Amino acid sequence: MEKITDIKKLKILANQIRQDTIKSLVSAGSGHSGGPLGMADVFTALYFNILNHDPKNPAMEDRDRVVLSNGHIVPIRYATMANAGYFPREELLTLRKLGSKLQGHPCYIDMPALETSGGPLGQGLSIAIGMALAAKMNDKRYKIFCLMSDGEHDEGQTWEAVMFAGKNKLNNVIAIMDRNNIQIDGYTEDIMPLEPIKDKYEAFNWHVIEVDGHNMRHIIDAVNEAKAIYEKPTMIIAHTIPGKGVSYMENKYEWHGKPPTKEQGEIALKELEHEKEIILKEVA
Repeated sequence: MEKITDIKKLKILANQIRQDTIKSLVSAGSGHSGGPLGMADVFTALYFNILNHDPKNPAMEDRDRVVLSNGHIVPIRYATMANAGYFPREELLTLRKLGSKLQGHPCYIDMPALETSGGPLGQGLSIAIGMALAAKMNDKRYKIFCLMSDGEHDEGQTWEAVMFAGKNKLNNVIAIMDRNNIQIDGYTEDIMPLEPIKDKYEAFNWHVIEVDGHNMRHIIDAVNEAKAIYEKPTMIIAHTIPGKGVSYMENKYEWHGKPPTKEQGEIALKELEHEKEIILKEVA
C-alpha cells in the first residue's frame, strides 16, 4: 500500500476514523469508547504510513504483522482497516451484530487480516514474540507490532513475555503501549501502580521510546528509530488521552467500556467535525 507522508492528510484521516468509530459504537449500542478514540492517531500512522501491507492481499507473505493485545479497542482497528480498503466502510455499522465479522473483540476466524483473536488481556505480547521467534528462525525480515494497554501490565504473563523478548534480543518486535492511565475500575496508578514503567522495560533489555501518542510525526519517527535498533526489542510508550476528540469523554475512566448514546454520538460527531475544520485551516 502506498504510504501517506503528508502529516495534514494523516490527521484528517485520523479524524475520519474517529468519526467512523463513534458511528459504529452508536450502532452497536455496546463497546469501548475511551481506548479506541485515544489510539486513532497511532493506528492511522501504522496503516497509512508505517506498515508494509496490502489490503488487496492481506495474506501477503512478507507483510508486517499487527497483534492487538488489548482486543477491546478493536473498533478503532476496524475503522482504520475499512478506511484503508480491507472492507467497505458501511460494514462498520454491523459492529457487534450477530453474524458480523466485526465482533467486540478481534476474531481471526472471521477476518484473517486481524492476525490473531483477542479478548483476555496480557496474552498479546506472548503471541507477538512467538511470531517474532518464528520469523527469525525462517530468516524473515518483517516486523511484528504489538499494540498493548497499560492496564494489562497488571498481568504476570506480560512480564514473562517481556523477559523472554529481552533475553532473546528480538529486535523484530516493536510494541506500542497505550499509556492512557485508565482501566475499567479507575486510574492505573490507583489500581496497580506501573511507574517507573520505562525503567522496568529497560531493566529487561528493551529499547524504550516515549512519545506524544497524538503527534503523528513523533509516532512515525519513533517507529523509524525502533527499526534501526538491532540488539533488542523496542517498546514505544505512547502517552494518549482516552476519549481523545470528544470533550465529555476525555480522561474519564468511566468511558473505558461504554458506548455513546445516539444523542451523545451526535455531540461527539459535531465536536470532531469542528476539529476537522481546524485541521483543514492548518498550514501544511
